Amino acid sequence: MNVSFEDVELEKLITTHQSKRYKKYTRDKKFLWALDRVFNDLQGVAKCSDLKQLSYLHYEQLKKVGMSSVRVMNGRVERLLFKELDIRFLDALAVWLRT
Repeated sequence: MNVSFEDVELEKLITTHQSKRYKKYTRDKKFLWALDRVFNDLQGVAKCSDLKQLSYLHYEQLKKVGMSSVRVMNGRVERLLFKELDIRFLDALAVWLRT
């Protein structure tokens, strides 16, 4: 799936594990490993509805906000928030981190 970031600092955190805005997460290696796993899963699915099959993500659609979310790590409150966009029959995600 095509993933685009609206939060540049989150993109830096996922790709380089460095970020000024998310500095406390750059020191947490378990969290970074889990974030990489979730991001790879988001890229690997063909469409957003396939995320329901990956039970450890705890995928849910947020009705009032018009977004969806997945859990980054069990036992933690951080979730990746994203909008599901349908651009020419290709699902795309715009991603944020809720802390």
